[in-house]
Amino acid sequence: MPPYAAVTTFWKDRLASGPRAARPPIQHLVGNMALPFDLARTRAQADILARTIQGDGRTLLLIPGLLASDARMEPMRAILNKAGFDAHHWGMGRNYGPKPDSLDAIDRRVDEIRRTTGGPVTLVGWSLGGLYAREYAKLATAKVGGVVTLGTPFSGDPRANHAWRLYQLVSGTPVDRPPFPCMREVKPPVPTVALWARRDGVVLPECAKGRRGERDSAIEVDCTHMGFAAAPEGIAAVGKALALTRA
Repeated sequence: MPPYAAVTTFWKDRLASGPRAARPPIQHLVGNMALPFDLARTRAQADILARTIQGDGRTLLLIPGLLASDARMEPMRAILNKAGFDAHHWGMGRNYGPKPDSLDAIDRRVDEIRRTTGGPVTLVGWSLGGLYAREYAKLATAKVGGVVTLGTPFSGDPRANHAWRLYQLVSGTPVDRPPFPCMREVKPPVPTVALWARRDGVVLPECAKGRRGERDSAIEVDCTHMGFAAAPEGIAAVGKALALTRA
């Protein structure tokens, strides 16, 4: 193998291009810079949010988005637990994109939680984490009580967002060829609710909203992409979505 072959192979998928797709307007992308203010508002309203959300003791697994970690999901987890849910972090560090064993790792985490709690686990996935949740629910239906996705691009063109090149650079995987079997637009055989936002700014709204048959319900949220897991509006909407997935 020529000395440059390994370098070429490394960068091939990371820099792979594709057909140009529609993307959210730049002003909405810039709107995601409001993240610190969203977090501050959530801290100030945490008690009110916890009282508003109707927790029912269900076990939840929160799955972060690309380059995010459990720390990013902690404000939501704390409020959901205070509201009466049993929410758990995914416990796998920072999400650097899908790997061939990503769904196996989620399965081990779900089994670990189920050994303590028993019963199914409802998956709440933000952005890329929602894709993991949807695909895992198709493979382990008996273990999953429902799926809630937050700004997840499961419908339409996988390049209809501002993150697909970053995704490829970080994961080394072409955005349209994940390293495990994936049928993004096929609805999991469990109650599935999609949260979407007109001013998402990262993902094209219709790709996160999905079409009839690709999810059971869709809820519009007044927040940015970052706000799904940080803003009061995003966390309150998760509470509404969980109510819709209740058996």
